Amino acid sequence: MRKLLFYFPLVFVGFSCSEKLEIIHGLIDQVRVEFAPDPRTALFQVETKAGNPVILHGETNQREAKAALFNLLAKHQIDFLDSIAVLPVQSDEKPFALINVSVANLRSAPQHSAELATQALLGTPVLVLKEQRGWCLVRTPDHYIAWTNEESLRRYSRVELESWKTARKIIYTQTSGYAIDTLQRFRVSDLVAGNILRITGESHDLWSARYPDGRTAMVRKTDAEDWLSWLSNTAPTDSSIMEKALEFQGIPYLWGGTSAKGMDCSGFTKTVYMMQGIILPRDASQQVSVGEQIDSIGDFSKLQTGDLLFFGTKKEDGIERVVHVGLWLGNMQFIHASGDVHVNSMDSVSALFDEFNRKRYLRSKRITGKDVAAMANLFDLL
Repeated sequence: MRKLLFYFPLVFVGFSCSEKLEIIHGLIDQVRVEFAPDPRTALFQVETKAGNPVILHGETNQREAKAALFNLLAKHQIDFLDSIAVLPVQSDEKPFALINVSVANLRSAPQHSAELATQALLGTPVLVLKEQRGWCLVRTPDHYIAWTNEESLRRYSRVELESWKTARKIIYTQTSGYAIDTLQRFRVSDLVAGNILRITGESHDLWSARYPDGRTAMVRKTDAEDWLSWLSNTAPTDSSIMEKALEFQGIPYLWGGTSAKGMDCSGFTKTVYMMQGIILPRDASQQVSVGEQIDSIGDFSKLQTGDLLFFGTKKEDGIERVVHVGLWLGNMQFIHASGDVHVNSMDSVSALFDEFNRKRYLRSKRITGKDVAAMANLFDLL
């Protein structure tokens, strides 16, 4: 489809072409800092092409950012042609999708060899921003933006997604397992903690469930819970956080992993809290921005089970670079994904003492629920 170029006939006087471009680039940077400071969660990729008038091209998922840029250009009396695409395209009949495999890999570019950015679990809703050669650029409920191959999801209209949202569902609560066909002869797929399926029926010991693409399967009731019942009974406690965290011991470290198939440090803490009904931001550098600060000097007596410990470097000017996160268990011990998920200690005389992370400890924060999303709102966060 041919892209339309819109001409804004404003008069620009008093500056050379290079000076004009410099001003435009400065305005683009100003808008990017305000509306899309983190490229992991917001797109504002706008560039210029010299001409008379200047052509602005690129794409963004922040409609208000594009409007703000145009307002600034108008104030500076700069004429331009608009070739900036706003994602997703409004005419798309099925802008949403549900993850259709137990764990979908989301990558930094539309190719299997690209860096693993994050993962999304079966039944998770995503917003499809655009498609490219069998890949979809999607935004997850925690607003992380990355690419996944189209076989990993099924497209849904707004009406279809609403139907899935209101339907009875189950959430898989075991670390890992599988679903079987309705005649209980073979496996339909593997399942991991956090997978969500639609309920089509039930017996004494089995759920009848449907995948987003319409496949049907049976799931043991001992391995999954009714979604609404799970939500109403899920509240983080010291014991529930510790139990879930320890269930993941031994799972290998995987950069970009957020599932029982492999986890990075923030993927581990995110998954533990997800199974407590709380959606944390994706990365350690994002997780440090939520919650209540409990300690920044290494006074671990203030901590309680479930507090997040952040590690990294701190410059003389006070600027921190957070690169690692773990979860406090109590008794001077914490659990984290490093090589695999395992327990270490902050006690220098313990056999589990982690000297490396003790030296780069920055602060601890407590997740209170005030500035994080709830799993109950999973289907409303797109």
